[in-house]
Amino acid sequence: MSAMKRSPLLLALLLSSSIVVACGGEPPAAAPAAPAAPAATSLAPTTVATSPAGPTAPAAPTAPAAGAELAVGKPAPDFDVKDADGKALKLSALKGKPVVIYFYPKDETPGCTKEACAFRDAWKDLDKKGVVLIGVSADNAESHKAFASHHKLPFHLVSDESGALAKSYGVPNNGGFLARHSIVIGADGNVKKIYREVDVTKHASEILADLGS
Repeated sequence: MSAMKRSPLLLALLLSSSIVVACGGEPPAAAPAAPAAPAATSLAPTTVATSPAGPTAPAAPTAPAAGAELAVGKPAPDFDVKDADGKALKLSALKGKPVVIYFYPKDETPGCTKEACAFRDAWKDLDKKGVVLIGVSADNAESHKAFASHHKLPFHLVSDESGALAKSYGVPNNGGFLARHSIVIGADGNVKKIYREVDVTKHASEILADLGS
């Protein structure tokens, strides 16, 4: 066989041998995976940042309640107002006479009407003692005039629509309705008694008793 004829055969044999060698036997074992590197940890101890508790800041001073200065034996806050008929009423000008200021929620309501009529019925005795009786609510002057006319009230009614007078005497104003409080002021201008709770069925009698001494 010539060299030219043997060459293809030789090439085929060599190719077959190489395929057998390459495909025969067990495949080489895969190289073991390298162990995972441990997660990086800090050797330094973990600390939680906290703000050291400092001294507690003092609470802001609470503003004194309106009328907090009102106390028995102390001078009553002065006022300069006009009643429903336009008559001027100034506390300092009334010195020498006992003054009773009674605050009430609203004209023509049941409790307020009962209280006003009780004062009316006791008026003869109150007048003998020279008392100046002043009813105060947030109703306007026209409402007061109608209220006084309807029930024949012989004493002063003052409109405190702004609530300033009530505030000076420590009387709460709840949406235009003054709380039912009474203040008895002696002829010397000092507070004699403070009523923060009032029973309208006996209040006129209580006031008469206060003014008896």
